[in-house]
Amino acid sequence: MIETASLVDQYCHGVLRTELGLGTFETQLADSGGPPAPGTTFFDTQTGFAVRRWCPPLLGLEPHCAPARYLARRRELGVAVAARMLLRGSGVTTYLVDTGLPGDLTGPEELASAGGARAREIVRLDLLAQQVADTSGSAGALLANLMESVSSAATTAVAFACASLPAVDIAQPPTPRETHAAAAHWLTTRATGDPPVDPVLLRHLLWTAVATGRPLQLHLSRTEPQRLTGFAAATEGHGVHLVLLGSYPHHRQAARLTALFPHVYADLGPALTRTGARAAALLAEVLETAPFGKLLFSSGARGLPELHVVGARVFTEALGRVLGGWVADGAWSLSDAQRVSTLIASQNAHRVYDL
Repeated sequence: MIETASLVDQYCHGVLRTELGLGTFETQLADSGGPPAPGTTFFDTQTGFAVRRWCPPLLGLEPHCAPARYLARRRELGVAVAARMLLRGSGVTTYLVDTGLPGDLTGPEELASAGGARAREIVRLDLLAQQVADTSGSAGALLANLMESVSSAATTAVAFACASLPAVDIAQPPTPRETHAAAAHWLTTRATGDPPVDPVLLRHLLWTAVATGRPLQLHLSRTEPQRLTGFAAATEGHGVHLVLLGSYPHHRQAARLTALFPHVYADLGPALTRTGARAAALLAEVLETAPFGKLLFSSGARGLPELHVVGARVFTEALGRVLGGWVADGAWSLSDAQRVSTLIASQNAHRVYDL
């Protein structure tokens, strides 16, 4: 049996502090902009089925109980107690928390307290730039304040994250003239609270973060990993780790980049949660190419403590199935499988983030 004694969730968000009704709860289960199909709910997804499998026993119910019964038990316990019971049943010992999402979400300290774990903050670069711009009166002040803010954040943040990657080549930083012109244009055209979208400013943010040496997490939801080949090559030797987030369905490309560059890592992330009962097949595809020291567990969870549970449980079960199958076939020894399991579950994250 392959065991994962502890888990480092290397990318997640806080949980909601407010009680949720059935409809509101369901919308949190799906990464969808529209309603479910007529006659169904978002519980009719791999994520929904996984929630019904793993979470009811943590609240004293049988697995796969009806959604209405599960949510009634949740309301009976209260949102804070239910969250604590769920988070403490996940097996996560350390949370790395992106605090850049809106909403009434717990911060790192509150999440750690509820989960009986440790937590560190991931600073979102676009949010940091937005906050600096709201208090800067000129392009020169904006750039100076931004440099100071990034440097200051690097002293406490476990990593930086960039949610928006420009659709241009980012292999080189922009020139000072380009950056100043882009900053001036942004200040004169933005509304208060608007994040940066100018490709020049986003490149400047990325390279400012690279200079700090803190790990840099890159969201790939709209970007194919191979587009980052030039950036990966240009940052090699700068002392910064690049962590690729959300690469599914291009996870094979992300795995290939981790094999090509010593400082590039791939996050397994919420793709395992979304594929649910098929998560082992997806994980096996990643393990075909990526060096085992280059893969990191995360739940990518946000809003619902259930997503923290499902992220952890689906990952550990999928990893056990894949590695255990190879042991059963005689391809791997049990000791090697256990060692690789520990690498992906926690040790790689300890090394990358200096935990």
